[in-house]
Amino acid sequence: MTLFGQGGTETDRRLRLLVGLVVASAGIVVLASTRLILTSTTPRSLDDFATIATVVFMIAVGTSVKARIRIRSTTHQINWNEMAIVIGVAVAPTSWVVLCTGLGVAIASFRLPVIKRAFGVGKNILVAGAAGATLALLDWSRPAEDLLRMSLMLALAYLAAALVDDLLAIPVIALATGTRISRQFRDNLDLRVGGFCVRFAVALCTLLLLEIDTRLLLAVPPLVLSLHLAYSGRIRQRTEQQVWQRLAQTTDALNVVELHEVLTTAVTRAAELFSADEVEVELRDTDRVVRGGADGVTYDGPAAEPTTVQGAVVPARLEGHDKTVDVGMLRLRFRGPVKLSEREHYTLYTFASALCTAIRNAQAYAELARVAQAHAHDATHDALTGLPNRRHLLDAGNDHLDQRHADGVTALVLIDLNHFKEVNDTLGHTAGDQMLAAVAARLRAAAHAEDLVARLGGDEFAVLMRALPAPAVAAHRAETLLAALHEPFDLDGMRINVEASGGIAAAPATGGMVELLRRADVAMYQAKRAGQRLASYASARDTADLGRLTLGGDLTRAVADREFTVKFQPIVDLGSGEVIAAEALARWRHPTHGMIDPLRFLETVERSGLLPAFAEAILDQALVAAGTWRDAGFDVPVAVNVSPRSLLDTRFPDSVLARLRAHDLPPDRLILELTETLTLSQLDVVDQVLTRLRAGGVRLALDDFGTGYSSLSLLSRIPVHQLKIDRSFVTAMESSTEAAAIIRSTLDLGRSLDLAVVAEGVEREAQRHTLWELGCAAGQGHLFARPLPAGTLLAALKRGTGGRTGHLAVALHDAGAVVRLPQGRRQGGRGRHQPA
Repeated sequence: MTLFGQGGTETDRRLRLLVGLVVASAGIVVLASTRLILTSTTPRSLDDFATIATVVFMIAVGTSVKARIRIRSTTHQINWNEMAIVIGVAVAPTSWVVLCTGLGVAIASFRLPVIKRAFGVGKNILVAGAAGATLALLDWSRPAEDLLRMSLMLALAYLAAALVDDLLAIPVIALATGTRISRQFRDNLDLRVGGFCVRFAVALCTLLLLEIDTRLLLAVPPLVLSLHLAYSGRIRQRTEQQVWQRLAQTTDALNVVELHEVLTTAVTRAAELFSADEVEVELRDTDRVVRGGADGVTYDGPAAEPTTVQGAVVPARLEGHDKTVDVGMLRLRFRGPVKLSEREHYTLYTFASALCTAIRNAQAYAELARVAQAHAHDATHDALTGLPNRRHLLDAGNDHLDQRHADGVTALVLIDLNHFKEVNDTLGHTAGDQMLAAVAARLRAAAHAEDLVARLGGDEFAVLMRALPAPAVAAHRAETLLAALHEPFDLDGMRINVEASGGIAAAPATGGMVELLRRADVAMYQAKRAGQRLASYASARDTADLGRLTLGGDLTRAVADREFTVKFQPIVDLGSGEVIAAEALARWRHPTHGMIDPLRFLETVERSGLLPAFAEAILDQALVAAGTWRDAGFDVPVAVNVSPRSLLDTRFPDSVLARLRAHDLPPDRLILELTETLTLSQLDVVDQVLTRLRAGGVRLALDDFGTGYSSLSLLSRIPVHQLKIDRSFVTAMESSTEAAAIIRSTLDLGRSLDLAVVAEGVEREAQRHTLWELGCAAGQGHLFARPLPAGTLLAALKRGTGGRTGHLAVALHDAGAVVRLPQGRRQGGRGRHQPA
């Protein structure tokens, strides 16, 4: 092996020193060989001038015919001259072969730079000396009748020549290219060993031919040339195979979603793939440049910073296969001149296209994460004051209550501004908003660092106090909070005094944040009724708790006597006004208390152990109604709310599917509406229950979507068909840009995931128009109908609106009319009678 570059490679001091040592050592061998020739008798075999000329010719040809491999800006060339050298020392004295080697290599490399020519001559002279010395130590002779002994000695001489060649060439190549010596030794080791065996076989056959006739030595160069061409082809095939394998591995490594990781992988892998001294990736939109090599990234910053690697530059645009997208530029830098082959150019463009795709995917993922984070913040914070909202308070409070042990008392202070409506009515909503923002700022300043200050809506604020040393401390801190609001507020030059009422409650042993918030609310209204500024929760005065205890005792009778009834609120196609589903809403017709709202009894039902019987009673009534509507010609699916506790019952799916079979209804006519809860996001049993329901054909909907950050994470776990936008966003969308943005993002999410979207709380025609223009296909609310008994809803369907049965609203456009939809409005490909 020898080192030949494509002109002008700079070498450092160590490289020059190593080359100098090789040349000096070769000079000593030449001097010794010359002295030996001058002091000895010319051997009889040298009388034939053709032998010496042939040896020189073989060495020159073996040096000239090369297989080229490029590493960075240097081309490394593999030749067959050690075979010619070994044949030479086998047929002629070593001293003469040393001189012939120097002459032959010098003739073959006369066009190379001086330092490379000197290294090639010196290295091969040392190779000849090593081979000749080995044969001399073995007492070389070539008796044809002792073929085994001759083969063994020749093999040892060839091994010595090959080892000296690698030991001298590999360190020089590693220094010239900046690669590790161990890696240079391992690369293509199998090909080098195979080439060694082939060339040794050729050398042995050549010597056997010489036994027959010395003139047959002239037939060896053509044979060597043929073998060299085959060997070079094998090297090229191996090199291309390795390149395609590395390209496939590199493109696979680019399949990550973090942009920095994509750029780091691109720089390090491309440096190895193309043997470049430096790889640079420039991103056009962000004016960012990442540079580095096989060892890692060396620079990541603005594009204006110049590179330290000077030399050849091979650029490639980062554009897609269709060349319509251009994200930047990929540059390969080499310290010396280099020319890529056609195959390398194709590999470069393939890699650049894959990198372009990886960068675009990473940028899209980063933008999606940013939007999700923004939506998550908007969904958990109040837009006006920047404080956490009710959902955030509930989630954070529940997390804290679940994790508390002996870390003190947890209490909640609920604060309501008195006569705030008069501020809005007198000074306008702008002044009211300014006051709310000022109140939020004062509460935040007065609260402790570990407290959570939230705005619940309107003029209601809450402060969650954690790790209190005693319950009495809560009252003291609450007084401090209310005192912070005592000073007048300056609104556009006017000083306004604000009065506030507060209620304090300590966290109960059960019930979580919902119960804590209810108790604080009870205490606050106790303060208002008593004309006090602050009151603490007292269970003896909690009429709601007493009422629940009374209702709890009536549950068993209520289930047995079928006191629980169902009303149905239709879900309507916003464009046509057609009823496409109906939501079942449970009511309790109590013989003493009259019609009771579910908010008053559902929690009691869940705690009573009667939940399965209650759920079956509601489901039965809903399925009976759906069957009645179908028999009347209105195939309207029915939606039923599911308690989170029901999803913890592994028998629940079988019960639902059994009820469907009993009522002879297809499973897709039932929609089960799920509420975002901590239970849904944490328990694996819920995943199993929902998967079985969906596998059975039941359709699933996520209710009140957007009111908690868990929405986005839940979608990756719960296999739902439909999202329901919470009524609070619909109510606020005309006055709040944040609410409108959340609705738009929910609709975009539904389209991208092929989910139907239903808006709750549609009460005005303007809301219907706005939602339809945004791309929302379905909605429910008082605009179309309040919750109705099954028979009343059937009568309304038969009666219809505008002469069209099954419709509860006038269509937004005439049948057959051409409607120009706003840009970007497109509903997913579901049938209009499939809301979920």
